[in-house]
Amino acid sequence: MRKPYVILIGSASGIGKSTIAAAIASELNIKHLIETDFIREVVRGIIGPDYAPVLHRSSFDAYTVLRDKERFGDYESLVSAGFEEHAFFVIPAIEKVIKRAIEDADDIVIEGVHLIPGFLDTAKFKDEASIHFFILSADEEIHKERFVKRAMEIKRGGKHLEYFKENRIIHDHLVKRAKEHNVPVIDNESVTCTIKRMLSFIRECCKLITLKHSVDKLPEVIDIVIRKYGGRIVDVAYYIPGFAEPLKREVNVYDPREAQRFLDRLQSNPKRKRDLERLYKLSNNIHSHIICAPDKETLTKITQELDKRGLIYKGEDDQQ
Repeated sequence: MRKPYVILIGSASGIGKSTIAAAIASELNIKHLIETDFIREVVRGIIGPDYAPVLHRSSFDAYTVLRDKERFGDYESLVSAGFEEHAFFVIPAIEKVIKRAIEDADDIVIEGVHLIPGFLDTAKFKDEASIHFFILSADEEIHKERFVKRAMEIKRGGKHLEYFKENRIIHDHLVKRAKEHNVPVIDNESVTCTIKRMLSFIRECCKLITLKHSVDKLPEVIDIVIRKYGGRIVDVAYYIPGFAEPLKREVNVYDPREAQRFLDRLQSNPKRKRDLERLYKLSNNIHSHIICAPDKETLTKITQELDKRGLIYKGEDDQQ
């Protein structure tokens, strides 16, 4: 039997996680969608403000009731500490919800600011569930625009709007924690693009594809796989004549901006580019990747376009 899906979507307020969570639940036909704010309210009913004052504040102003504030070296550390202590009380209840969903063999999507990488022990659920954890991000101007819109929609103007700076600190803190714990950070530029990139992890529609191209063709491969079709490039293996095993390197490229930064660094650093060109030359420009896509149809389209552009290695016939 298929393991139940457990999809965890975290972000600071105003990034768009509720919209994305609803879209993912709809795409995967998941009927259980829970916000961690609701779980927090249950916990508040059990743990009073005298014992846990941070729990009874919002995630962005929990720092105001921390004890010994002077022990924090800067404002960002203070806000982040208050946020983490606030979430700390909610995490055990979230794990109980996950456990119950797995026991009932129910798929579930959980979204909320309290989903902090490194706090949730997702490893203990991996044998029983297909568990996927994402942190959503956005650049500051887009975040500010969405934050204001969200505050007005739920009628939380005034004081709520005064805390954008603190919410941005929480955003940066979540992204940092995600990178430290190998949790995918998805830039929520648009709903369609975000859903595609998340599905490339969730559905695991992957295929080993052997390519043959020069370093100068890397932007073309990235453009097809990542930008156009919302896929992922996972790992690389270089096939060097005379070696029984290929030279392998672990990679997981899915973010178009991160991919562009890699290409820009390559162009701005001639030595780095020459080193990569030397490796390509040693392997006769032949290397393989695991290519992952949002679905089987998209994976087929990626393969066909790579083939049409002459980027797929076809064995000895390709040498002629």
